[in-house]
Amino acid sequence: MKNLCLVLLTLITFSVSANENDDTNKKHTIKVALLLDTSNSMDGLINQAKTQLWEIVNELSYAKCGNEDPNLEISLYEYGNSNLPSAEGYIRQVIGFSSDLDEISEKLFALKTSGGNEFCGAVIKTSLKELNWGSNKKDLKLIFIAGNEPFTQGKINYKDAAIQANEQDVVINTIFCGNYQNGVSGKWQDGAKLTKGDYMAIDHNETVVHISSPYDDVIIQLNKKLNNTYVYYGTQGISKMTLQSKQDSNAAELDEVVVVKRAVSKSSRMYQNSSWDLVDAEKRKGFSYDKLDKKSLPKDLQNKSSQEIKTYVSKQRKKREEIKEEIKKLNAQRNAYVAKKRKASNTKSLDKAMIASLKRQAKSKNYVW
Repeated sequence: MKNLCLVLLTLITFSVSANENDDTNKKHTIKVALLLDTSNSMDGLINQAKTQLWEIVNELSYAKCGNEDPNLEISLYEYGNSNLPSAEGYIRQVIGFSSDLDEISEKLFALKTSGGNEFCGAVIKTSLKELNWGSNKKDLKLIFIAGNEPFTQGKINYKDAAIQANEQDVVINTIFCGNYQNGVSGKWQDGAKLTKGDYMAIDHNETVVHISSPYDDVIIQLNKKLNNTYVYYGTQGISKMTLQSKQDSNAAELDEVVVVKRAVSKSSRMYQNSSWDLVDAEKRKGFSYDKLDKKSLPKDLQNKSSQEIKTYVSKQRKKREEIKEEIKKLNAQRNAYVAKKRKASNTKSLDKAMIASLKRQAKSKNYVW
């Protein structure tokens, strides 16, 4: 009996060690939790988040760690909204860590503001508890919390939340929407310092200035062609393709330049849709055309053989790669054009604040651009 217990203990220890090693050996991941104040005065903040999502994604797509291209996962919380349950501290997880950029965009566009109590300590602690931060030391784990009320509100002390963040290797960055010194006196700066994060102040009501370029129209047309290379499958295939189109429309409602930035994101490695697109799914380990439910495919493929479907997908892949390369080349020209046109400005928007912090803190994990 004693020997049996020793064997079981050894097996359990080995299993735990194996799981830990599996996590450690996973690909590098940049995990970003965005905690947004959605009280009455925050419409400008939400608008900046919608507008600048693709700018942030595009910048992160250039990140490298060693010879690896890290993954990106984004989570979104809203807090301080009177329409949220008071029992939960006026906090809601909008979406957990996800690499589905279309779904993240959809959730951002669905946010509505309403007056309420903003409890920063509570929303930070909730995100630390609920999200799957993992134990991989290679991962870059960041919280960005934005709001305009004192950081000290609520029953949960922000200092306790910071202690937990340090234990989980998560850096808290604070973004005060308003005057810099008001944020300092409201303890937003202190909230960031406790985890070696950055404190920033932005004008959340500042209108985002978009600079058009001679390359924009061509990129927008290429984006439409890019959409035509997707081959849906599975139970969510049609709805996900519809969502893709809807997020193009949402971007267009903001500005044509936002469509351009989204198109650039869609041409990057960050935009992957293997759960519903055959071109992306084919690269997945264990994928088999023989296991496909052909009824979930586009009608013109439902009566095709596995080999015929594979040949068709191969053609779509080639088209997509050509379009992506064209968008990347045009975007390089566009960036050069915009850089010349952009006037020096001290304005700090949400994307500028986040990108500057991300790059600085990524150095500690050996990420480079």
